[in-house]
Amino acid sequence: MYGLTIFGLTIHAGGHVRVALFITCVNDTLFPGTGKAVVTLLRRLGVDVDFPEAQTCCGQMHLNTGYREEGARLAHHFVDVFRGYDAVVVPSGSCGAMVREQYPKLADGGAFAEAVAATVPRVYDLSEFLIDVLGVTDVGAYFPHRVTYHPTCHSLRGLHLGDRPRRLLEQVKGLELVPLPGAEECCGFGGTFAVKNPDISAAMCGDKVRNVLDTGAEVLCAADNSCLMHIGGTLTRQKAGVRVMHLAEILASTAPGDTHERGDSR
Repeated sequence: MYGLTIFGLTIHAGGHVRVALFITCVNDTLFPGTGKAVVTLLRRLGVDVDFPEAQTCCGQMHLNTGYREEGARLAHHFVDVFRGYDAVVVPSGSCGAMVREQYPKLADGGAFAEAVAATVPRVYDLSEFLIDVLGVTDVGAYFPHRVTYHPTCHSLRGLHLGDRPRRLLEQVKGLELVPLPGAEECCGFGGTFAVKNPDISAAMCGDKVRNVLDTGAEVLCAADNSCLMHIGGTLTRQKAGVRVMHLAEILASTAPGDTHERGDSR
């Protein structure tokens, strides 16, 4: 089938763009609202989103813990499920970095290597998809709160998102974005690191929470719910009164009665 490429996506006959949501394990089991927010946001921007129900874990936990064979099986499954889509949007810097960094290392030739080469470049973090593919920064969001942004380690160092999330937040109507001291410092979660090194992890999180409180923000935003879960747990135990929200949830928010506005700032 012939198609036209616009903003890096192939527009197939009939104007159809095949975009899939990769929800990830943490979001699926603990933060389903993030996935719903991604779909709400993308549909508001005119993007049709598919949810392949056969998707499973990307294999990050397995590979990070030394279970290469098990992780490789999940990588094969991921590629089988998502091959053929024009874009795969993932609301997780951690899992996005896993796919982009580790899958090519698992591809040792043959059909799997070809499938990885075809699929992995089409995996985008939400902020990358919005800015680099759709070409928008103003997504028509409204969120009248004081917000600070934590650039998680995988978002910052794995996917190299840079200022993309901040650029999106800066365009949200009513939102006051305040800088986070020590923003680029790890929050201490690190997946199994928090389990294997709980004292160090808690100390690192304590430092992050103090910096969050120093901003006077009402909401802490990030692109990884795993890190928000870690920081949010400490904030809750301290009764700090600061909410944590995924970037997608803020971008999906609109003013009361305004659900169809589309951002067109390029």
